[in-house]
Amino acid sequence: MPWTSMNRIYAKPSNTSGADVASSAAAVGVRSASTATADTGGRFELSDHGYGKSCVKLLHVYRDGDYHAIREYDVSTDLKLTSESPYVVGDNKDVVATDSQKNTVYLLAKKHGIKTPEEFGAVVVNHFLYTYKQVSEAKCRVVEYPWERLQAGAPHNHAFVFSPTATRWCEVSQVRHDAVIVKSGLSGLRVLKTTQSAFVDFVQDEYTTLADAAERIFSTVVEAEWTYESMRTADFDNAWLTVKDAILDKFAGPPDTGVYSPSVQHTLYQAEKTVLEKVSEISWIKMTMPNKHYLNIDMSKFPANVTKGDPRHHIYQPIDKPAGLIYAQLRRRPKSHL
Repeated sequence: MPWTSMNRIYAKPSNTSGADVASSAAAVGVRSASTATADTGGRFELSDHGYGKSCVKLLHVYRDGDYHAIREYDVSTDLKLTSESPYVVGDNKDVVATDSQKNTVYLLAKKHGIKTPEEFGAVVVNHFLYTYKQVSEAKCRVVEYPWERLQAGAPHNHAFVFSPTATRWCEVSQVRHDAVIVKSGLSGLRVLKTTQSAFVDFVQDEYTTLADAAERIFSTVVEAEWTYESMRTADFDNAWLTVKDAILDKFAGPPDTGVYSPSVQHTLYQAEKTVLEKVSEISWIKMTMPNKHYLNIDMSKFPANVTKGDPRHHIYQPIDKPAGLIYAQLRRRPKSHL
Protein backbone atom coordinates (compact mmCIF):
# COMPACT_ATOMS: atom_id res chain seq x y z
CA MET A 1 0.00 0.00 0.00
CA PRO A 2 1.50 3.39 -0.94
CA TRP A 3 2.43 5.65 1.93
CA THR A 4 3.93 9.06 2.50
CA SER A 5 7.59 9.51 3.32
CA MET A 6 8.44 8.87 6.97
CA ASN A 7 10.50 12.06 6.82
CA ARG A 8 7.31 14.07 6.52
CA ILE A 9 5.77 12.42 9.55
CA TYR A 10 8.64 13.19 11.88
CA ALA A 11 9.97 16.39 10.35
CA LYS A 12 10.37 19.20 12.88
CA PRO A 13 7.98 22.12 12.24
CA SER A 14 10.26 25.03 11.38
CA ASN A 15 8.02 27.51 9.58
CA THR A 16 7.75 29.66 12.71
CA SER A 17 10.47 30.50 15.20
CA GLY A 18 9.90 31.90 18.67
CA ALA A 19 10.77 35.35 17.32
CA ASP A 20 8.27 34.94 14.49
CA VAL A 21 5.54 34.13 16.99
CA ALA A 22 6.47 37.16 19.07
CA SER A 23 6.51 39.53 16.08
CA SER A 24 3.23 38.12 14.82
CA ALA A 25 1.67 38.66 18.23
CA ALA A 26 2.97 42.23 18.35
CA ALA A 27 1.54 42.91 14.90
CA VAL A 28 -2.01 42.17 16.00
CA GLY A 29 -1.79 44.72 18.79
CA VAL A 30 -4.64 44.51 21.21
CA ARG A 31 -5.39 40.88 20.34
CA SER A 32 -2.02 39.74 21.70
CA ALA A 33 -2.79 41.37 25.04
CA SER A 34 -6.28 39.91 25.19
CA THR A 35 -5.56 37.20 27.73
CA ALA A 36 -7.68 36.06 30.61
CA THR A 37 -5.01 37.35 32.98
CA ALA A 38 -5.07 40.82 31.41
CA ASP A 39 -8.86 40.81 31.18
CA THR A 40 -9.28 40.01 34.88
CA GLY A 41 -6.51 42.21 36.20
CA GLY A 42 -4.36 39.23 37.12
CA ARG A 43 -7.04 37.44 39.13
CA PHE A 44 -7.50 34.50 36.76
CA GLU A 45 -5.63 32.72 33.99
CA LEU A 46 -6.71 30.44 31.17
CA SER A 47 -4.74 27.40 32.28
CA ASP A 48 -5.79 25.23 29.38
CA HIS A 49 -7.75 25.65 26.19
CA GLY A 50 -8.28 24.01 22.83
CA TYR A 51 -10.90 22.98 20.34
CA GLY A 52 -11.36 20.51 17.51
CA LYS A 53 -13.59 18.17 15.58
CA SER A 54 -14.66 14.91 17.17
CA CYS A 55 -15.64 11.62 15.56
CA VAL A 56 -14.79 12.27 11.92
CA LYS A 57 -15.73 8.93 10.37
CA LEU A 58 -13.50 7.76 7.54
CA LEU A 59 -13.39 4.61 5.41
CA HIS A 60 -10.25 4.17 3.33
CA VAL A 61 -10.41 1.63 0.49
CA TYR A 62 -7.21 0.75 -1.36
CA ARG A 63 -7.92 -0.99 -4.66
CA ASP A 64 -5.04 -2.90 -6.22
CA GLY A 65 -6.71 -4.60 -9.16
CA ASP A 66 -9.11 -7.21 -7.82
CA TYR A 67 -7.51 -7.13 -4.35
CA HIS A 68 -8.90 -4.49 -2.00
CA ALA A 69 -7.90 -3.45 1.52
CA ILE A 70 -9.87 -1.30 3.96
CA ARG A 71 -9.35 0.61 7.18
CA GLU A 72 -12.18 2.46 8.93
CA TYR A 73 -11.34 5.16 11.46
CA ASP A 74 -13.04 7.51 13.86
CA VAL A 75 -10.74 10.56 13.93
CA SER A 76 -10.82 13.45 16.40
CA THR A 77 -8.64 16.57 16.13
CA ASP A 78 -7.67 19.09 18.79
CA LEU A 79 -5.80 22.38 18.29
CA LYS A 80 -4.35 24.82 20.81
CA LEU A 81 -3.75 28.38 19.61
CA THR A 82 -1.08 30.82 20.77
CA SER A 83 -3.82 33.41 21.23
CA GLU A 84 -6.54 33.50 23.87
CA SER A 85 -8.46 36.15 21.90
CA PRO A 86 -11.20 33.80 20.63
CA TYR A 87 -12.17 33.13 24.25
CA VAL A 88 -11.56 36.51 25.85
CA VAL A 89 -12.74 39.02 23.23
CA GLY A 90 -14.45 36.83 20.62
CA ASP A 91 -11.85 37.50 17.90
CA ASN A 92 -11.85 34.52 15.49
CA LYS A 93 -9.08 35.61 13.10
CA ASP A 94 -6.78 32.78 14.22
CA VAL A 95 -9.47 30.09 14.43
CA VAL A 96 -9.21 27.16 12.03
CA ALA A 97 -12.85 26.12 11.90
CA THR A 98 -13.69 22.64 13.13
CA ASP A 99 -15.39 22.01 9.78
CA SER A 100 -12.07 22.81 8.09
CA GLN A 101 -10.38 20.32 10.41
CA LYS A 102 -12.89 17.69 9.30
CA ASN A 103 -12.14 18.44 5.64
CA THR A 104 -8.41 18.25 6.34
CA VAL A 105 -8.76 14.71 7.68
CA TYR A 106 -10.44 13.57 4.46
CA LEU A 107 -8.01 15.41 2.18
CA LEU A 108 -4.91 14.08 3.94
CA ALA A 109 -6.28 10.54 3.74
CA LYS A 110 -6.91 11.00 0.01
CA LYS A 111 -3.47 12.51 -0.61
CA HIS A 112 -1.29 10.24 1.49
CA GLY A 113 -3.35 7.10 1.99
CA ILE A 114 -3.60 5.29 5.32
CA LYS A 115 -1.24 2.68 6.73
CA THR A 116 -1.69 2.65 10.52
CA PRO A 117 -3.65 4.80 12.98
CA GLU A 118 -0.41 6.06 14.52
CA GLU A 119 1.17 7.15 11.25
CA PHE A 120 -2.00 8.80 9.99
CA GLY A 121 -2.38 10.66 13.29
CA ALA A 122 1.21 11.91 12.95
CA VAL A 123 0.48 13.20 9.44
CA VAL A 124 -2.59 15.07 10.73
CA VAL A 125 -0.86 16.83 13.64
CA ASN A 126 2.20 17.61 11.50
CA HIS A 127 -0.03 19.21 8.87
CA PHE A 128 -1.69 21.58 11.33
CA LEU A 129 1.64 22.71 12.80
CA TYR A 130 3.20 23.29 9.37
CA THR A 131 0.21 25.05 7.86
CA TYR A 132 -0.95 27.35 10.67
CA LYS A 133 1.68 29.35 12.60
CA GLN A 134 -0.91 30.29 15.23
CA VAL A 135 -1.26 26.63 16.30
CA SER A 136 1.05 25.86 19.21
CA GLU A 137 -0.03 22.24 19.75
CA ALA A 138 -1.99 19.70 17.73
CA LYS A 139 -3.50 16.42 18.84
CA CYS A 140 -5.25 13.63 16.99
CA ARG A 141 -7.09 10.61 18.39
CA VAL A 142 -7.77 7.71 16.04
CA VAL A 143 -10.06 4.78 16.84
CA GLU A 144 -10.03 1.89 14.37
CA TYR A 145 -13.07 -0.23 13.56
CA PRO A 146 -12.16 -3.94 13.73
CA TRP A 147 -12.72 -5.18 10.19
CA GLU A 148 -11.14 -8.48 9.16
CA ARG A 149 -10.89 -10.05 5.73
CA LEU A 150 -13.62 -12.63 5.14
CA GLN A 151 -12.32 -16.18 4.95
CA ALA A 152 -14.24 -18.17 2.34
CA GLY A 153 -11.96 -21.17 2.01
CA ALA A 154 -9.33 -18.59 1.14
CA PRO A 155 -8.99 -14.88 1.99
CA HIS A 156 -11.64 -12.98 0.04
CA ASN A 157 -10.44 -10.27 -2.34
CA HIS A 158 -12.96 -7.60 -1.39
CA ALA A 159 -15.29 -8.83 1.38
CA PHE A 160 -14.81 -8.19 5.10
CA VAL A 161 -16.43 -9.13 8.40
CA PHE A 162 -16.78 -6.94 11.50
CA SER A 163 -14.92 -8.73 14.30
CA PRO A 164 -15.00 -6.66 17.51
CA THR A 165 -12.63 -8.75 19.64
CA ALA A 166 -10.95 -5.54 20.80
CA THR A 167 -10.81 -1.89 19.76
CA ARG A 168 -7.55 -0.33 18.62
CA TRP A 169 -6.88 3.36 19.26
CA CYS A 170 -4.07 5.86 19.41
CA GLU A 171 -3.46 9.44 20.52
CA VAL A 172 -0.85 11.47 18.63
CA SER A 173 0.26 14.91 19.84
CA GLN A 174 2.97 17.40 19.01
CA VAL A 175 3.96 20.73 20.50
CA ARG A 176 5.67 23.07 18.04
CA HIS A 177 9.43 22.34 17.84
CA ASP A 178 9.03 19.18 19.97
CA ALA A 179 8.95 15.55 18.91
CA VAL A 180 5.80 13.66 18.03
CA ILE A 181 4.36 11.74 21.00
CA VAL A 182 2.33 8.62 20.31
CA LYS A 183 0.25 6.64 22.78
CA SER A 184 -1.37 3.47 21.46
CA GLY A 185 -4.09 1.45 23.10
CA LEU A 186 -6.38 -1.52 23.18
CA SER A 187 -9.81 -1.55 24.80
CA GLY A 188 -12.83 -3.77 25.23
CA LEU A 189 -10.98 -7.12 25.15
CA ARG A 190 -13.41 -9.23 27.17
CA VAL A 191 -12.19 -12.69 28.14
CA LEU A 192 -13.40 -15.51 30.39
CA LYS A 193 -12.05 -18.85 31.52
CA THR A 194 -13.88 -21.44 33.58
CA THR A 195 -10.98 -22.93 35.56
CA GLN A 196 -7.29 -22.49 36.43
CA SER A 197 -8.04 -19.39 38.51
CA ALA A 198 -7.91 -18.82 42.25
CA PHE A 199 -7.77 -16.08 44.87
CA VAL A 200 -6.61 -17.18 48.33
CA ASP A 201 -4.53 -16.07 51.33
CA PHE A 202 -5.62 -12.43 51.22
CA VAL A 203 -6.24 -10.30 54.32
CA GLN A 204 -8.85 -11.81 56.65
CA ASP A 205 -10.09 -9.47 59.37
CA GLU A 206 -13.29 -8.07 60.87
CA TYR A 207 -14.13 -6.38 57.55
CA THR A 208 -13.85 -9.55 55.45
CA THR A 209 -16.72 -11.72 54.28
CA LEU A 210 -15.13 -13.04 51.09
CA ALA A 211 -13.95 -16.62 51.41
CA ASP A 212 -10.86 -18.10 49.78
CA ALA A 213 -11.58 -19.33 46.27
CA ALA A 214 -9.28 -22.14 45.13
CA GLU A 215 -11.36 -22.53 41.99
CA ARG A 216 -13.29 -19.72 40.35
CA ILE A 217 -14.33 -18.24 37.02
CA PHE A 218 -11.97 -15.53 35.83
CA SER A 219 -13.42 -12.88 33.53
CA THR A 220 -12.29 -9.35 32.76
CA VAL A 221 -12.40 -6.60 30.14
CA VAL A 222 -8.85 -5.55 29.38
CA GLU A 223 -7.81 -1.96 28.71
CA ALA A 224 -4.18 -1.28 27.75
CA GLU A 225 -2.13 1.72 26.68
CA TRP A 226 1.55 2.19 25.88
CA THR A 227 4.10 4.60 24.43
CA TYR A 228 7.16 4.19 22.21
CA GLU A 229 10.82 4.98 22.80
CA SER A 230 11.57 4.93 19.09
CA MET A 231 9.05 6.18 16.55
CA ARG A 232 11.25 5.71 13.52
CA THR A 233 11.71 1.96 14.01
CA ALA A 234 8.34 1.13 15.56
CA ASP A 235 6.14 -1.39 13.76
CA PHE A 236 2.78 -0.17 15.03
CA ASP A 237 0.68 -3.02 13.63
CA ASN A 238 3.02 -5.64 15.05
CA ALA A 239 3.14 -3.91 18.44
CA TRP A 240 -0.65 -3.85 18.74
CA LEU A 241 -0.98 -7.51 17.78
CA THR A 242 1.82 -8.44 20.18
CA VAL A 243 0.02 -6.73 23.07
CA LYS A 244 -3.23 -8.51 22.26
CA ASP A 245 -1.53 -11.89 21.86
CA ALA A 246 0.43 -11.46 25.11
CA ILE A 247 -2.77 -10.75 27.05
CA LEU A 248 -4.55 -13.77 25.59
CA ASP A 249 -1.55 -16.07 26.07
CA LYS A 250 -0.96 -15.17 29.73
CA PHE A 251 -4.68 -15.27 30.46
CA ALA A 252 -5.51 -18.55 28.72
CA GLY A 253 -2.28 -20.56 28.33
CA PRO A 254 -1.98 -23.70 26.17
CA PRO A 255 -5.30 -24.86 24.67
CA ASP A 256 -5.27 -28.28 26.34
CA THR A 257 -4.00 -27.43 29.82
CA GLY A 258 -4.39 -23.68 30.25
CA VAL A 259 -2.32 -21.64 32.70
CA TYR A 260 -2.88 -21.13 36.42
CA SER A 261 -3.74 -17.64 37.66
CA PRO A 262 -3.31 -16.99 41.40
CA SER A 263 -4.71 -13.47 40.95
CA VAL A 264 -5.67 -10.88 38.37
CA GLN A 265 -2.61 -8.90 39.43
CA HIS A 266 -0.25 -11.74 38.52
CA THR A 267 -1.83 -12.36 35.12
CA LEU A 268 -1.73 -8.64 34.31
CA TYR A 269 1.96 -8.37 35.24
CA GLN A 270 2.92 -11.44 33.20
CA ALA A 271 1.24 -9.94 30.12
CA GLU A 272 2.98 -6.59 30.55
CA LYS A 273 6.36 -8.23 31.04
CA THR A 274 5.91 -10.27 27.87
CA VAL A 275 5.11 -7.12 25.88
CA LEU A 276 8.25 -5.29 27.02
CA GLU A 277 10.37 -8.37 26.33
CA LYS A 278 9.01 -8.75 22.79
CA VAL A 279 8.64 -5.13 21.61
CA SER A 280 11.81 -3.15 22.29
CA GLU A 281 10.29 0.13 21.01
CA ILE A 282 7.65 0.23 23.77
CA SER A 283 8.89 2.26 26.75
CA TRP A 284 6.00 1.54 29.14
CA ILE A 285 2.67 -0.23 29.18
CA LYS A 286 -0.29 0.12 31.53
CA MET A 287 -3.15 -2.37 31.78
CA THR A 288 -6.45 -2.28 33.63
CA MET A 289 -8.40 -5.44 34.38
CA PRO A 290 -11.75 -5.08 36.19
CA ASN A 291 -13.27 -8.22 37.65
CA LYS A 292 -16.42 -9.42 35.93
CA HIS A 293 -17.81 -11.64 38.64
CA TYR A 294 -19.69 -14.89 38.06
CA LEU A 295 -20.90 -16.06 41.45
CA ASN A 296 -21.81 -19.55 42.60
CA ILE A 297 -25.50 -20.01 43.25
CA ASP A 298 -26.30 -21.81 46.50
CA MET A 299 -28.49 -24.75 45.51
CA SER A 300 -28.49 -26.30 48.99
CA LYS A 301 -31.69 -24.48 49.97
CA PHE A 302 -33.67 -26.31 47.28
CA PRO A 303 -34.99 -29.89 47.55
CA ALA A 304 -32.68 -32.55 46.12
CA ASN A 305 -35.32 -33.80 43.69
CA VAL A 306 -35.45 -30.29 42.17
CA THR A 307 -31.69 -29.82 41.76
CA LYS A 308 -30.82 -33.39 40.82
CA GLY A 309 -29.51 -33.67 37.29
CA ASP A 310 -26.41 -34.11 35.20
CA PRO A 311 -23.46 -33.18 37.47
CA ARG A 312 -21.68 -31.62 34.53
CA HIS A 313 -24.12 -28.70 34.59
CA HIS A 314 -22.87 -25.69 36.59
CA ILE A 315 -24.85 -22.46 36.92
CA TYR A 316 -23.44 -19.07 37.92
CA GLN A 317 -24.90 -15.60 38.41
CA PRO A 318 -23.20 -12.80 36.44
CA ILE A 319 -22.58 -9.68 38.55
CA ASP A 320 -21.26 -6.61 36.74
CA LYS A 321 -21.33 -4.08 39.59
CA PRO A 322 -19.66 -3.50 41.92
CA ALA A 323 -16.44 -4.85 40.44
CA GLY A 324 -12.85 -5.09 41.56
CA LEU A 325 -10.48 -2.94 39.52
CA ILE A 326 -6.85 -3.98 39.11
CA TYR A 327 -4.22 -2.00 37.22
CA ALA A 328 -0.45 -1.64 36.91
CA GLN A 329 2.10 0.13 34.75
CA LEU A 330 5.37 -1.55 33.82
CA ARG A 331 8.17 0.59 32.40
CA ARG A 332 11.77 0.11 31.42
CA ARG A 333 14.27 1.33 34.00
CA PRO A 334 16.58 4.11 32.80
CA LYS A 335 19.96 2.82 31.66
CA SER A 336 22.83 3.65 33.97
CA HIS A 337 25.40 6.08 32.53
CA LEU A 338 28.17 4.88 34.86
